[in-house]
Amino acid sequence: MEKIAVIGGGASGFFAAIHAAKGENQVDIFEKTGKTLTKVKVSGGGRCNVTHNCLNPKKLIAFYPRGSAFLKGVFSKFAVKETMSWFETHGVSLKVEEDNRVFPQSDSSGTIISCLQQVATELGVRIRTHAKVEKVLPLAEGFEVQCNGESCHYTKVIVCSGGSSKVGGYAWIRELGHTIVSPIPSLFTFNLPGSSLTHLSGISMPHSQVRLVGTKLSYEGPILITHWGVSGPAVLKLSAFGAHWLHECEYHTEAQIRWNGDMGEEKLRSELLLYKDRFPKRRIGSHPMFSIPSRLWIFLLNCAEIEENSIWMGLSKKQINKLVENLFRFSIFIHGKTTFKDEFVTAGGVKLEEVNPTTMESKLIPGLYFSGEVLNLDGITGGFNFQAAWSTGYLAGTSASQQ
Repeated sequence: MEKIAVIGGGASGFFAAIHAAKGENQVDIFEKTGKTLTKVKVSGGGRCNVTHNCLNPKKLIAFYPRGSAFLKGVFSKFAVKETMSWFETHGVSLKVEEDNRVFPQSDSSGTIISCLQQVATELGVRIRTHAKVEKVLPLAEGFEVQCNGESCHYTKVIVCSGGSSKVGGYAWIRELGHTIVSPIPSLFTFNLPGSSLTHLSGISMPHSQVRLVGTKLSYEGPILITHWGVSGPAVLKLSAFGAHWLHECEYHTEAQIRWNGDMGEEKLRSELLLYKDRFPKRRIGSHPMFSIPSRLWIFLLNCAEIEENSIWMGLSKKQINKLVENLFRFSIFIHGKTTFKDEFVTAGGVKLEEVNPTTMESKLIPGLYFSGEVLNLDGITGGFNFQAAWSTGYLAGTSASQQ
């Protein structure tokens, strides 16, 4: 029988604990806060974006800015197909939405939470809340886990403590001899203080492109204008792939928005000229083009120094060119970021080269395992971070359960 400590009561912690609780193994979850599965609860606006319907592991790894090579080995053992099968086998009906995000049929994160808690309870997993682990000491046989002034002996330890915004959050792991890649934010929105664009808060475009000037980094997808700047999947995904570059810039840089991500510059220009020829006497502001909302269209006209009540036949070549410029490469100047504490994702954590990707066991300390965001891996929005949590949790738990 193994006596296994799981440090962290999040998605990867529960999944690791469930798969570690085989036979007569005793598994204890240590959660430093008073609640477990908090990220699961708030994910997807309370619906829980369980995973993403990308069934090809080779394609799946492309959605991870950090850790893709490591996850190749992980996903070869347990990936999306296995995750969906596991939840459905345990009574959770899932659905795939148009954008391939996977949610419970109930549209409630409570369904996922109840499933994990119920299975853990049935397997005898013990859950300790307000239990902050201060130190893990490797012994000749097993480990001493120090928590709340007490010491407990375990044969194996699985670390699922999640990401930390500060390197100090990994101090006790560093004391074990593991290298910590300094954490920086990933998945955040862009602040545009002083920009008149924020006056259009609430307007969204379903398929735009955002590009970081001075890099080859860009991402397409929905974009949302907020009262502090710009958000939406395109911005969040770009922030993930550009996390290190943006950190080095101290989140002060220029980006450009192509409001209609499908249309090239010359296509935009030709469409505008064609419209001008067909409807020379129409008022420009009264008929938005390219599926652009009316308020945003008028805003872009003003940026191009075009009066909204003017007619098409009166537009000069210079004005057309300026409108194309604002449609194709609208400049925004980023001054800071906004992250959401409940759903923050960090780039950084335990160095992947020190962990076996097929077992999640430490290469430095036998019997010590890692899973989830405590590792230096992270995915973009869309269920990818949860998939990494399920996969690494499964491998860590399954491997630790074996004597």
